[in-house]
Amino acid sequence: MTHPHPTPDAPQVTVRGEGRLEVEPELARIWLTVSARGTDRAETLADLTRRNARVLDLVKALGDAVEKLETGGFSISPELARKGRGERVHAYTGRVRVTAELTDFTALGELVTRLADLEMTSVDGPWWELRPASPAYAEARRLAVEEAVQRARAYAEALGTSLSSLLELSDAGLAQPPMPRRAGFGAAAVAYSAEAAGEAPPLDLEPQRQTVTAEVVARFTMRPPAL
Repeated sequence: MTHPHPTPDAPQVTVRGEGRLEVEPELARIWLTVSARGTDRAETLADLTRRNARVLDLVKALGDAVEKLETGGFSISPELARKGRGERVHAYTGRVRVTAELTDFTALGELVTRLADLEMTSVDGPWWELRPASPAYAEARRLAVEEAVQRARAYAEALGTSLSSLLELSDAGLAQPPMPRRAGFGAAAVAYSAEAAGEAPPLDLEPQRQTVTAEVVARFTMRPPAL
């Protein structure tokens, strides 16, 4: 693309505008791992199936508060005895991994505690996020454009003139979704298990605010200043 060259009769100014804001998260994601272990393959698989069904039932019971519920992986594998010759199976271990996204953070605290109370079930998270189409991204871009215009106007006024026209507006850094972040408590408390949960009350989770940024580069022509 060919851009007009600046001339004394049409001087140009190029500026960068930045938009930044902090907003409440819209989603919270948790990762669940359901496990089973036994000496009989069929019994281990049955235990795993039963525990996985219980986990899914608890999550689905929240209804519209659940944005997404997905099974991420399944495995069942033999453990060979360390001593002796041959392929003698000592035990079988099975795992199912489930991901859940919720929009109701009060329900999230209750769910996490109930899931942690289940046998051979662990919970990791939450990770706080915005939806990809969140209005926060459009607002960050608007703020970036607004700052670019104000900055260019300030340069023009410093020269005793004003802006004439916009030549170009481009993204310097697209407003990407922020990296998901865990809840703001220690790592030792992030992963839960049935052995540690007991009859614990629902967790009071404090959502982490999300930072959204956008950058633009804008180029304007100015009316010739009287220097």
